[in-house]
Amino acid sequence: MDVETLAEEYGTPLYVLSEADFRARARSFREAFTAAFAPEADVDVFYAGKAFLSTHVARWAAEEGLGVDTASGGELALALAGGVPAERIGLHGNNKSDAEIQRALDAGIGRIIADSLDELERISVLAVAAGTRAPVMLRLTPGVHASTHEYIATAHEDQKFGLSLTPATAMPGGAEAAAEVPGGAEAAAQVSAEADASGAVTETNPYLGSPAWTAASRALELPGIELRGLHAHIGSQIFEPTGFELAATKLISFLASLRAAHGVELAELDLGGGHGIAYTEADAPRHPEAIAQTLAATVKQACAAHRLRVPRISIEPGRAIVGPAGVTLYRVGVQKNVQVEAPDGSTTSRRYVAVDGGMSDNARGVLYDAEYSAVLASRRITGEHALSRIVGKHCESGDIVVRNVYLPTATARDDLLAVPATGAYCHSLSSNYNYLTRPAVVAVKDGVSQVLIRRETEQGMLGRDTGFAAD
Repeated sequence: MDVETLAEEYGTPLYVLSEADFRARARSFREAFTAAFAPEADVDVFYAGKAFLSTHVARWAAEEGLGVDTASGGELALALAGGVPAERIGLHGNNKSDAEIQRALDAGIGRIIADSLDELERISVLAVAAGTRAPVMLRLTPGVHASTHEYIATAHEDQKFGLSLTPATAMPGGAEAAAEVPGGAEAAAQVSAEADASGAVTETNPYLGSPAWTAASRALELPGIELRGLHAHIGSQIFEPTGFELAATKLISFLASLRAAHGVELAELDLGGGHGIAYTEADAPRHPEAIAQTLAATVKQACAAHRLRVPRISIEPGRAIVGPAGVTLYRVGVQKNVQVEAPDGSTTSRRYVAVDGGMSDNARGVLYDAEYSAVLASRRITGEHALSRIVGKHCESGDIVVRNVYLPTATARDDLLAVPATGAYCHSLSSNYNYLTRPAVVAVKDGVSQVLIRRETEQGMLGRDTGFAAD
């Protein structure tokens, strides 16, 4: 598809998504993980809808044999409207409302990922009232420090997600901290008493007294709860395999401890997502085959060491499927040159190239210092290039789309710039800051374009203001 044709038909900024690329990446994860874990275990791949979700994308994922993970009632509604079978949908979230849990139960979705003991109790109450048993996965925090930005690392102790594997008595504050954890003081007392008798209880079961252990034990006895397995997600945009391997090893150890204490061998293990993609040439993502083979080897070895059968495995790639499938098109506006001081004290010139979007359609630069690249997409220009910074039109100095890129010096007003790898989290995080309307999302395949999400109109955006609507 010619980008000028797309821009003229749908306007800019414009998110463009390749359906064929999305499908190919979804298929590659399913095939790679199925092959890597065979014949010991079956595998489920759930597309992480928070990266980008529409009814069409949900349907693509389902047609490629994937389930869909949702993180809110709205995402759940989209997945269902997209025709995803309810049993192939999961519901995440650290603070699910009763209405969201009820919607999940009414729809009969395949898994609810419980994030806390409080939530587990509420799921039980709602399930009993509905006359059903809720299929639950417990989200655990394995204490793995992933090599990524602080705001998208989700498996270290000091953050809002999951149930820690660390016993309360081992936390800063010791017994004081144990009293703050539901069931912590009682479990800690049990650990202390048994340790006095045997001196070896913490080696046998290092998880006694932890929030994760308290929640798992409670889940096994609660009415209305069918505990399917364990879940962990260590973060996003991660390239190194070590964190994933360590998290998997810890969860399998936890499974073994549950079997020893309760005689129950949980059937499922969700290893999360978070696999990185190439935003710039400096990024080196791993192929799905390499990811799958590394994790399969670790899981099989750990299960063999604990004499466990390999559980049913699930993963949750989102960015790794939809991120590279997307590109954002912008029109060039104002350009200006500024003087920049180099580390050696000399000065150089940097050109600022303003476009017709910015942080309202791509907030990742402001949130995570995310790096992107860009190319002049509307015409081919040979000759001199200049160090440029692509910025948006918002009233913020941090409104930077691409921090550093070389663009042709002949770049002119109304030229089109293309920023690749914007399929994930750009539309999902978009806003109306400065009252800019949100862009359309268009899919292309085999020379044909299709609107997935319509461009927001000014009337639709401002109509939420009751004074404007009254006019």
